Amino acid sequence: TSSYTPAQNSDKYKSDVTNEVSGTGYSAGGATLGSVTVAQSGGTFTFDAADTSWSSSTITARYAVIYDSTPSTDATRPLICYVDFGADVVSTSGTFTITWNGSGLVTATVS
Repeated sequence: TSSYTPAQNSDKYKSDVTNEVSGTGYSAGGATLGSVTVAQSGGTFTFDAADTSWSSSTITARYAVIYDSTPSTDATRPLICYVDFGADVVSTSGTFTITWNGSGLVTATVS
């Protein structure tokens, strides 16, 4: 929700993320990313996924937090990145969709 304030210096695991959104059509923990791709071209590394959506939802969100759900506990599930929508985004009995940037969720250049 907009009550969460990302702290890049200290938020390392899912357990560090507070005030997760709740509402109709949304399950705690979020959604699993679909069609995940990892690519490297020259010195550029890109992590991408299909857009994510919750149908028939009534929720208000300010951030999307991407984390690795493979480890068994929230205290060991590393955060990968977060997206700031810039303002609260609302769905009311409709589809809440996160349209990821066409350049990918994360793009990094290594030198």
